[in-house]
Amino acid sequence: MSAMALKIGRMNRLQVCKQVDFGIFLDGGDPKTGGHGNILMPMRYVPKDCELNDELDVFIYLDSEDRLIATSERPYAMVGECALLKVAEVTRHGIFLEWGLPKDLLLPFNEQITRMEAGKSYIVLIYLDDDGRIAASAKIDEFLHDVDDEGLYAVGEAVSLFNAAKTDLGYKMVVNDSHWGLLHRQALVRELRRGERLQGFIKQVRPDGKIDLCLHQKPSEKSDEVGEMILSSLESAGGFLPLNDKSDPELIKQRFGISKVMFKKAIGALYKQHEITIEKDGIHRQMR
Repeated sequence: MSAMALKIGRMNRLQVCKQVDFGIFLDGGDPKTGGHGNILMPMRYVPKDCELNDELDVFIYLDSEDRLIATSERPYAMVGECALLKVAEVTRHGIFLEWGLPKDLLLPFNEQITRMEAGKSYIVLIYLDDDGRIAASAKIDEFLHDVDDEGLYAVGEAVSLFNAAKTDLGYKMVVNDSHWGLLHRQALVRELRRGERLQGFIKQVRPDGKIDLCLHQKPSEKSDEVGEMILSSLESAGGFLPLNDKSDPELIKQRFGISKVMFKKAIGALYKQHEITIEKDGIHRQMR
């Protein structure tokens, strides 16, 4: 394995090359050709049925002595990803964050936006510093950009979304851990949690490079596909939506992006399938 192939702070598939009493060693590449040599996986992480030459999916990080360590555990987020992490401790060396591994994650003092406090949670992005160490930064603006390539995203493309902040217009989302996007409030059926991850879709990429997002693709004319979208929204909203066949067409369009005719056809089919009930206050998910 080459040095470039090994991804510190990410998952890697490595081969078991040596077994010892205190764990196993995985092949990190020949140091003479730029590799990292054998990488220790401590015994507490080794699968019970592990044998020599097996290939394992492992997370690679540095221990307190900057030695590469492999683990079968996954942190809350990896290098290149955003996360909402709690401060475990503030020391003279920096801020340490809980991220799901025995060794807490360092956020250097100069990567703060506001002074961080122990016990509170903050939005951060995980990166590799100039020395190849895994670290976190609250200055995620420095890692994210508007879209400068018109063809980077296609309208309707499925993307990963991370809720970074609530705004007057809706939610400021991180798209694929790479770009800023906006999920407008009228497209939602519920409030989102800070730090929540969910799937969404590209609604449009504006000429200024800003991305508008939605949580549903524009539905087809098929009522069963519209019905699935309505059921999904009902689940997210706790089983009730304040819309029915008497609702204002504009309210239906704002919520689902469909015409009232399509909406009535879909909820009629769902009613006949005993999936919902239609009441004066809206539609309710049928209890089974």
